[in-house]
Amino acid sequence: MQRRIAVVAVFVQIALAACASPSEPAAGGTTPTPSPAPAVTPTAAPSPSFATPSASPTAAPSVTPAPPTPKPAPPVTTGKPISCTGKIAQTRPVASGTGPGGSVVRTGSQAVALTFDDGPDPINTPKILDALKQCGVKATFCVVGFRARDNPEMIARIAAEGHTLCNHSWQHLFDLAKRDDAYIRKDLDNTNKMILRAAPGARVAYFRAPGGNFTTKLVKIASDLGMESIYWHVDPRDWESAKFGKGTAMVNHIIAAVERDVRPGSIVLSHDNGKPDTIVAYRTLLPWLKARYTLIALPDAPPPPPSPAPATPLP
Repeated sequence: MQRRIAVVAVFVQIALAACASPSEPAAGGTTPTPSPAPAVTPTAAPSPSFATPSASPTAAPSVTPAPPTPKPAPPVTTGKPISCTGKIAQTRPVASGTGPGGSVVRTGSQAVALTFDDGPDPINTPKILDALKQCGVKATFCVVGFRARDNPEMIARIAAEGHTLCNHSWQHLFDLAKRDDAYIRKDLDNTNKMILRAAPGARVAYFRAPGGNFTTKLVKIASDLGMESIYWHVDPRDWESAKFGKGTAMVNHIIAAVERDVRPGSIVLSHDNGKPDTIVAYRTLLPWLKARYTLIALPDAPPPPPSPAPATPLP
């Protein structure tokens, strides 16, 4: 009887083992090593978005947006070559006057001198040089020392194309004249050295004080260094965008101011550094000016003073 019971117990254990789930090991047994899952390329999870979600997940129907309201086109500095032909007689009186501290405002002749300050600018200076070249016009560039140091290729091009270089101080300090003499001399001398390093054959015969803030002391120091101090006769104030605006408004203002104020013998002030509107304005001004005036670069050397009239012999 006991043997029969033992046999029955064995069969019961076998049956229970057969009914157990294959994924669940028997209590106290070791966990079977799972078969490796097939290789699946995972789909990259979307990056978290912090945008406000759409109100509805349903895609909106395609709608052609209305065209935006057109804005005025900004002035361009490229286009067809400038035509500077033709002659128009003018009868305006010759420019007159003197600048502060004994600086000069006139060329000393019937010719008009265009001057460009504060460069060289690697973006705008090449554009005004291109425009001047198209019209066969020479000008004067009053350059800042540290910009001459940083853009020597522009200084070399200005000199190579026959324009005149002018010292506009090392870093454009409006109160330069208030500094002591030694500081001023060092400022102007270092600026000349940077100009001549880039253009060894050039001669820096002119100086323009930042802001035109000349004093007799500043004019004297510049003269001691071999430079004549130049002011201006025409100032279109192309730097005053707070008053005259930018873009087309400034372009139109510059054109109107120069055409209104220029006279035979005028020195005209303009800026190339950071002033794209000035470059655009000169695409119109160059043909207008060349038709009416002789346009010159200030000579490399200031003209000598006139010779005194010969003495009348005594009777």
